[in-house]
Order: sequence, then structure tokens, then C-alpha cells
Amino acid sequence: MQTDLQPLQDSIATHQPRLEALRAEMARNIVGQQTLIERLLVGLLANGHVLLEGVPGLAKTATVNALAQSLHLKFARVQFTPDLLPGDLVGNLVFNPRDNTYHTRKGPIFANLVLADEINRAPAKVQSALLEAMQERQVTIGEESFALPAPFLVLATMNPIEQEGTYSLPEAQVDRFMLKVVVTYPNETEERQIMALMARTAARPPLNAVIHPKDILAMRALVDEVFVDEQVSDYIVRLVFATRDPSKVAPKMKPMIRFGGSPRASINLSLAAKALAFLHGRPHVTPMDVKSIAPDVLRHRILTTFEADADGVTAEQIVAHLLEQVPVP
Repeated sequence: MQTDLQPLQDSIATHQPRLEALRAEMARNIVGQQTLIERLLVGLLANGHVLLEGVPGLAKTATVNALAQSLHLKFARVQFTPDLLPGDLVGNLVFNPRDNTYHTRKGPIFANLVLADEINRAPAKVQSALLEAMQERQVTIGEESFALPAPFLVLATMNPIEQEGTYSLPEAQVDRFMLKVVVTYPNETEERQIMALMARTAARPPLNAVIHPKDILAMRALVDEVFVDEQVSDYIVRLVFATRDPSKVAPKMKPMIRFGGSPRASINLSLAAKALAFLHGRPHVTPMDVKSIAPDVLRHRILTTFEADADGVTAEQIVAHLLEQVPVP
């Protein structure tokens, strides 16, 4: 295997300095949050949208901004609000009374990186328009469809503690996010570093863009070539099947799960594990790659039962339990 994968190993190694430069550039404005940064890079390399959930003040938006500044990509930030209209996101037809014609005004969705800030504050029609963009990589304005630029990535944020003025995201849309990352508090050392960096009135200097779109597309092509052994593939399938019917590995979880992961979960788990292996400079996926990224791929794809809700059992806890019970090859 080592001989066969050596050319791929060499190709992956040529891109590692670019990724290190990207991490170093982001570190100028972001302290800690290494898992968050890594998951954003996984989404970028695996062509998968990322949903960030965390209380206010944990640098979710700041980290996305730092990533956008460090890439030679067009970036757009959309603040989702209850009065947001689909046209505010995708664009609309504008009437020109001089020649009695309509022309298309494209919205902020026509960017490479789109930050959907507080995504759960927008109503259903806006979510429907965003769903088309996320799934089809295109939007429809009037009777015409427009392809979105490549690469195209939606990075969305949510506040889990404030529910007033919010809407539940459709399950179909949540499933379109490759990863749902739960952002946690920094430790004491990181908090002191954050204060030293940010407790000042002067604005932070802008970051330098260090990676071009062609580099991202080249890295994505290599991610597709990362080797996944049959035993690792079987492990992925067993994990996803355990979310649907845990009776063989964790029978106590069966009454807690209403719906488990779809085949999209298996696809995204495999692809995310390949991107994670690429980030670590390896041409093959290990079982630990799968186990590491599985909570972010699966936590938003499990719907719990009323019994689970009554007992205080969350999808997060179910995934953790299944990862303990499913044998690792």
C-alpha cells in the first residue's frame, strides 16, 4: 500500500505548506479554536457546508471572517432576520421603465464563501431559496437559473440558547450541512491570550490572502484520491446503520432514535474523513479519522424520540454512545 500511495503522498505534501500558511495567517486574529478551524478546512476541502452552533462571543463569525480574508475568494456575509426576503439573498428582477425590460440583480449568494449569520432567524421562503443554492449550487431568479461560482461554500451560525424570533430549520436543509460543529468555551490560557490580543480599541489589521481558488480545487481533487480501505468503509457503514437500528450494538438506544442517518451521512462521513486525512498529510484514511469526525457528521442527522426528550438524552449523547459500542477495525 505504501508503494502504491507514494505518488499521492508526495502530491499531498506539496500542499501542506499552503495549509500551514493559512493556519498561521488565521492565528493572527484567532486564538485557540483549533478544532473549529480544522472543521472549516475539512468543509472547504470536502466541498461541504458547515453549520456552527455556539453561544455568542465564541468567535464563530470572527473565525469565518479570518478564513475568508486568508483566501483569494469572494466573501459575503448575510445577517438573517425575520424580515429577510428570498430576493435579499439570491437577487431579483429589476424593472427598467426606460426600455420597458427587466434585468437581473444578483444577490450576495453569488460568492465563493457565504456566511449565513444566525441562519435560524429567517423564515421558510428564505430557507427554501438557500436550500436550492446549497444542494444544486445554483439559484433561480424569475424563470432563469444561474450557476454559483466554484468553489461555493455556505458557513452558517446558530445560537442555541436564544429561541425568541427564531425558526426551526427544515430537516432537509440541516441534512445538507456536511458538518455541524459545536463551538465551546476556550480554556483559561486561551482566554488570557484572547484578552491580550483583542482588549484594545484599535481595529485588527486585515489578514493576507495566501491560497488561490485553483489551489483549493487542486486539493479537492487529491482529497478524492485519498485511499479508504474496505475495513474502514465497513466501519463507516456500521456506524451509520447503528444510528438507524442500534439494537445489535446498543439496544438501550433503540427507543431513543426516531430517525437515523441517511446514505448522505455515509457519503459525508467518508468524504470528511478523507479531507481530515489530507489535512494531516496522509494519503489514506484511518479508523481514528472516522471516529474523530463522526460526531460532527452525525449529531444533526439523528432525530430523537419523545422518550429520549423526556429522559434528557440528546443526539450528541447517542452518537457518543454508538461510537463507544461499534467495534473499531
